[in-house]
Amino acid sequence: MADISASLVKELREMTGLGMMECKRALAETDGDIKKAEELLRIKSGAKATKAASRQAAEGTIGVYVSADASKGALVEFNCETDFAARNVDLLAMAAALAKSVAENNPADVAALMDTTIDGEKAEVKRAALVQKVGENMTARRIARIASNKVASYIHGGGRIGVLVEYTGNGDIARDVAMHLAASVASTRAVCVSKEQVPAELIENERKIFSAQAAESGKPADIVAKMVEGRINKYLAEVTLLGQPFVKDPEQTVEKVLKAANTTVHSFQMFLVGEGIEKKAVDYAAEVAAAAKGL
Repeated sequence: MADISASLVKELREMTGLGMMECKRALAETDGDIKKAEELLRIKSGAKATKAASRQAAEGTIGVYVSADASKGALVEFNCETDFAARNVDLLAMAAALAKSVAENNPADVAALMDTTIDGEKAEVKRAALVQKVGENMTARRIARIASNKVASYIHGGGRIGVLVEYTGNGDIARDVAMHLAASVASTRAVCVSKEQVPAELIENERKIFSAQAAESGKPADIVAKMVEGRINKYLAEVTLLGQPFVKDPEQTVEKVLKAANTTVHSFQMFLVGEGIEKKAVDYAAEVAAAAKGL
């Protein structure tokens, strides 16, 4: 049997939101394989999908830019060390300038972005100067660009969430859809536009879990099959933009709202500050107490 460390149990607990003992038993049953343990817990308890991807740790802002003719747009996640620095006007201006550079210069990656020129200076030189001025480490983490059809944008939470939507049709409706996508973070985040775009491996993984859950009901095989298909259809509606209830009118799906406005959403990009980066917890009271003992 694999040695199950406390840190591994803690990680699984954070991923699933379940109790420590449940997590420890699941890890023991799967020989310490955290992915298999998570799936086992979902089968046994109906736990929601992993929360790990929604952990926000790094501070900073999302730079958003859309050209005047709405023909292209870009997002840049620009990180810093503290929330205080994330509100610095120079940092916000840097993030916006980087997003504009992504839209106009189409760099292949962050390294190429930092080699572009902004107001006569290399972006990397401007970043280094900002680090010296503010006194915190700052870095561009990731970029996204849309340059097809038309682009609408939405920024939320003072720059903590940035969204781009590629569309044809009504620009006001497209912006409302961008706002809807930002709002979906608080419930079930859309992973793609339509069910046809959902990766096959995601569907198969959900089917496997739903099948195991349904099998435990003890119902006949044909009923189990119908239960699984029902759960899959519900899952597809939850994770696809078109299937979700529209945030401004939950009685309608996004698909119906778009159809009524003769508007099509082709793709979208969404960044959340610090998404996927686990922030180190700092116990300031303990630090002060430790420092006091040394006096």
